[in-house]
Amino acid sequence: MLQLYAHPAFPAPDGVALSVGWSVSDHQVLTIAYHITDPGNRILWPAPAQGRSDGLWQHTCFEAFIGSTLGPAYAEFNLAPSGAWAAYAFDDYRAGMRDFAVSADPQIAGAAGRWTAKIPLAGLDALLGPAPWRLAVTAVIEATDGAKSYWSLAHPPGKPDFHHPDCFAARLG
Repeated sequence: MLQLYAHPAFPAPDGVALSVGWSVSDHQVLTIAYHITDPGNRILWPAPAQGRSDGLWQHTCFEAFIGSTLGPAYAEFNLAPSGAWAAYAFDDYRAGMRDFAVSADPQIAGAAGRWTAKIPLAGLDALLGPAPWRLAVTAVIEATDGAKSYWSLAHPPGKPDFHHPDCFAARLG
């Protein structure tokens, strides 16, 4: 498991910590396990929902960004603990954003302490070229008081920006 770090300008609620681990199956499904410590029940969990939905990052949401090692293209996956999800393709840093057509709906399941996201990787090679790929594993955590913290394996200088190349701190494949 690797630790996710809250952006220094948006500190974590007291006692909250996040760690992640991931694997890729033989069937080309990326599984990310998010482990959350929240002893004071400070995280605001979204109400149940289903299907593709925009704006999930505005509340508690787990995210994965998968980028090419050959060029600037990348995909973004948002998986809300509610069950809603989104998938986007980008041609370059925050450029050319469009819905990404997935081979199967991404899924998320779990409870407050452990969440497992499953992201189908089929079709990514058409956008990104062959693996290996760059990976950014991130989360937005909304506290019960409305404050938000932004979590990543690594943060760029300045404001939180999960699209920034510095966030792509891991590799797939």
